[in-house]
Amino acid sequence: MSGQQLETSALLLSRSPSGSDFFEQLVSFSVEHGLLLCLRRLKKKKTAPDTIPLDLFDEVELSLESSNQGRVWFIKEYRHLARHPQLGRSYTVLQTAANLAQLIIRNPVSDESRPAVFVLLHQSLAALEAGAPSGLVWLKSLYCFARDEGYPVKQQWWPQLSAILRIHVAQFLNKPAAVQAPDIEQLDAATRNLEHWLAAETEVKLQ
Repeated sequence: MSGQQLETSALLLSRSPSGSDFFEQLVSFSVEHGLLLCLRRLKKKKTAPDTIPLDLFDEVELSLESSNQGRVWFIKEYRHLARHPQLGRSYTVLQTAANLAQLIIRNPVSDESRPAVFVLLHQSLAALEAGAPSGLVWLKSLYCFARDEGYPVKQQWWPQLSAILRIHVAQFLNKPAAVQAPDIEQLDAATRNLEHWLAAETEVKLQ
């Protein structure tokens, strides 16, 4: 008897060993279903020569099956919709993308927030791939995530910044990341300040 079936589009947020030599574990994010824990078979008897392997941050259509009410899904088939190969061009870029993915994994969002989070991931990954400053993409993504989750970043975090830092943060947040060459000292100060505020005043988990 076959298990529960699911067809969905998703972004792959993490890959890790599953404890089995035959499967790897992946976490994907779907607008319709949120976070999905998936297992992919590593060894196949026959693999088409043109099959593209799954990689981090791929957007894919997944054909899934579960025998335990959706706690874990086995990947039966997949088809690529989009890839981000340039994210691996440097450690800093890849680490920023991984931090974004972990932000979503550590902070599962409500059903109504999923479309906004999916768009945020798309925009942030595209900005990183296009060469936008990694630290700036992280600050903007963190701010937008907190704002979209209903935290009063504009009402409470923003007013407690120094006047000089507010000038820089306004530019960081309001201009496209790709066209900015941010002051690194001010960017680092703003990021540390926002991370500290989130840790102290919200339930957002950064680590």
